Amino acid sequence: MDEAQIKSLKTKTENFSILYVEDEKEIQEKIAKFLHKIFPHVDVANNGEEGLEKYLENSYDIVITDILMPKMDGLEFIRHIREKNKKQEIIVISANTDSENLTKSIQLEVTGYIIKPINIDRTMNVLEQSVDKLTAFRENEMYKIKLESMVEDRTKTVLQLQNQLVENYEHAIHSLVEMIEDRDTYTGGHSERVATYSRDIAKEMGMTEEECQLIYQAGILHDVGKIITPDSILLKPGKLTEQEYSLIKDHVAAGYKILSQVPMYHELAKIVHAHHEHYDGSGYPKGIKGEEIPIGARIMTIADTFDAMTTSRIYKTKKTAANAIKELNELSGTWYDPQIIISAIKVLEHVNLDEVVKQEPHSYIEEERFAYFYKDTLTSAYNQYYLDFILQKNADEKSFSCLNILYLRNFTSYNHRYGWNTGDKFLHDFAAYLQQEFSDFRIFRIFGDDFVLLHQTHQVLDIERINNFELFKESGMHCELKHYDLSKDNIAYYKELQEKV
Repeated sequence: MDEAQIKSLKTKTENFSILYVEDEKEIQEKIAKFLHKIFPHVDVANNGEEGLEKYLENSYDIVITDILMPKMDGLEFIRHIREKNKKQEIIVISANTDSENLTKSIQLEVTGYIIKPINIDRTMNVLEQSVDKLTAFRENEMYKIKLESMVEDRTKTVLQLQNQLVENYEHAIHSLVEMIEDRDTYTGGHSERVATYSRDIAKEMGMTEEECQLIYQAGILHDVGKIITPDSILLKPGKLTEQEYSLIKDHVAAGYKILSQVPMYHELAKIVHAHHEHYDGSGYPKGIKGEEIPIGARIMTIADTFDAMTTSRIYKTKKTAANAIKELNELSGTWYDPQIIISAIKVLEHVNLDEVVKQEPHSYIEEERFAYFYKDTLTSAYNQYYLDFILQKNADEKSFSCLNILYLRNFTSYNHRYGWNTGDKFLHDFAAYLQQEFSDFRIFRIFGDDFVLLHQTHQVLDIERINNFELFKESGMHCELKHYDLSKDNIAYYKELQEKV
């Protein structure tokens, strides 16, 4: 938390009052404590019903409310407020998956959005925007009173209010984009790059500044519909099944539905809806072709494909700009508008791809979400696919110095003697033992009955300690050990380990 920013904001809120409505006590106490540092007067309510009582009794500059609450939810609470005051500054708190209620709050002209899990720094920025807006509004009102007779100033005020409404809508939609970015580390950077490429191509084609800006905004928001895409598909590190691909295609319709509800986004929504259409009619969702496809969408599909090809993801390496452009050329006239391809090449051949963009987790939480695909279902240890990911990442970052392979000997005989179910239980119990005894190691199950243990520092496992495992005593099994020094052994793929066996 930036104390200097708090101090600066506090100087602006000497006469401000705030009503905070939240039913979750832990969150309520945390945020209320934070608000008291900034605002001289803070009232707290536990639900919408209690909040409405306080609102009808008092006057508040800002209302902050959760959406999902007992007795009276946040949306109903906001509706009652809007009946009393159309201009009330209202900030909603919503979970990062609650796109339906967030969309409803947009329709109620909510002026700010805080996404759970709550980030204090982001919350402070939202509050500062509201305070600055209210301060400016008050100043404008005073100025308006003094110069009521001046038509120019009244017109200016109207324009300011219209611009503020635009900003409110934009903030709401961009909050949805932030949700997607929080789910997929790749998507946020991808959206910005697609937007920039699309705008630059439009400029090269001689389109107006207004048209270029519309295409840029569409690029930023083109994947907003992925808010409905399950993690199991959005983060899948490999080829999608036919059913999974069918589900992910729904994101264009979802994006159109979200954006088309906002009047100022009607044209933008059409571009987003069509950004996976192909020039020859082979795309989706409608299979339209040629100039039936909005020109912004015809531009964006080229930019989108180029970025996908030149960006490294877990399951593929990036192409060079030259190779990507070659593929675009090959599909000119089929997938892509041949006239736009000419302008696109002039722009894209000068794109700087020196900075390698990777789909990698940037935090422990993200790493665990990715690991959903990399957990061995039997043992809960990581699987060989995640080992590949870690080893490839380690080749650049050198996060791990030590790799130990445990070969479980005589396990096949054990399976034949006691049955597969008993064998599976043994593997489960053995993995649990390793995770308990070597908790500072990262543990993987590979090749069925072998295990890999990674460590950040050079640590050779004590094989005698492992072979003293209680279940080994009557099983006829034991472990053998192979150690690799990753500072010397350049291993980037699990098959290389198999070859070394």
